[in-house]
Amino acid sequence: MDINLLQNKKVSIIGAVRSGVAVAALLKSHGADVFVSDSATANKLQIFIPNLQAENIDYEVGKHSERVYKCELMVISPGVPSNAPVVLEAQKRNIKVVSELEVGSWFCRAPMVAITGSNGKTTTTTLTGRILSDAAKKHVVAGNIGTAFSSVVLGLAETDIAVLEVSSFQLDHIDKFRPTISVLLNITPDHMDRYDHSMEKYAASKARVFKNQLADDVLIYNIDDDWTNKIILQAQCRKIGLSVHQKLTSGAFVEDGKLVTSICGTRTEIIDIDQIFIKGTHNLYNSMAAALVGQLLGVDKNRIQSTLKTFKGVEHRLEFVRTINNVSYYNDSKATNVDSVWYALQSFKEPIVLFLGGRDKGNDYSRLSELVRKQVKTIVAIGESANLVEKSFNGATVIKKASSMEEAVDMARFLAQPGDVVLLSPACSSFDWFKNYEHRGEVFKQLVNKL
Repeated sequence: MDINLLQNKKVSIIGAVRSGVAVAALLKSHGADVFVSDSATANKLQIFIPNLQAENIDYEVGKHSERVYKCELMVISPGVPSNAPVVLEAQKRNIKVVSELEVGSWFCRAPMVAITGSNGKTTTTTLTGRILSDAAKKHVVAGNIGTAFSSVVLGLAETDIAVLEVSSFQLDHIDKFRPTISVLLNITPDHMDRYDHSMEKYAASKARVFKNQLADDVLIYNIDDDWTNKIILQAQCRKIGLSVHQKLTSGAFVEDGKLVTSICGTRTEIIDIDQIFIKGTHNLYNSMAAALVGQLLGVDKNRIQSTLKTFKGVEHRLEFVRTINNVSYYNDSKATNVDSVWYALQSFKEPIVLFLGGRDKGNDYSRLSELVRKQVKTIVAIGESANLVEKSFNGATVIKKASSMEEAVDMARFLAQPGDVVLLSPACSSFDWFKNYEHRGEVFKQLVNKL
């Protein structure tokens, strides 16, 4: 969109938290007539309301009034479902609805790297940022990772790089968003409650990351993932693969225990895979993707190798907390789907006491059954879905139910024996007991550190 056309344009923004406040300020600074609306109470939004007041932006809380429809454009935050009544009503009235990600891209002069996937996108985004930092390349890391794109985009020059973690919810409402490099790590069942329990609809949402890419743009994708292989056939851009099972003529792969890349006919041995600090097959895919992005952006092999040797991962993703009485506690609160838990369980050889549950998103737990039987000595079922977890794993292992995180940690203290692992890897969202998955992970860590 021509940002010069924003002058006096009436824009309604749905969501008065981080992304909504950032995009409101961005649009207002370019002359738009902005109104922010959030159905949450003022008490829940008290951190963000002062920012709106400081910018002299009109807002309402606790409802979506008729005023939200008196606009030419509606911008929605990532947490607002596409099937929310306010969104459906706007579309019924032929109001254009876009995501905060889309608006941020209108102002971006720098090349954009968009990283998505059901699992691994936060780690890959953070690792890519670290590679660029270690190579002294000016960039920002933003998007679904916690920093709103709209809050940093004006500071980017044409020679900088925007590294963006992108969710399916953000992609649902893009229009012209066009990354120079897109990364599609995998597509496994997640957010089924938001996509009518249809993998086809969910995969179509992920495919939008390369929707507007042209022949001179690049898509990095996981050749080993079935759904990813299906949808990349639509891509009109250059495609580069990732695989841990086969050698590729173009992409990243494993050969003789080394992470190897092949780009435009140039083969590079990046690192012995045993030297990569973050462990597990899922992190090997993440490391491959970040290494390819780094090389495409001009970072040399030695810089990438050095970063892969020292990067310790991200908070709330298989994060080691502490060892007590030879029992190791791990915080994997970011594991909000079944596939994430599958990868987490594969990362350990020790017997596991597993915290599982929360607000269910339409999970099918059958994929975990065999791993649970082999590795999980006890499941501590937590949150709203505790009964569903108990029903799903009845007969597979011992199951205990906890009515709070405090009770769960206290249970685990007595259930775990020396040499065991206590793992918070819930497979569910956190919004039943907590503000978000970060809050859930912080509470878990605080309780463990008090033991």
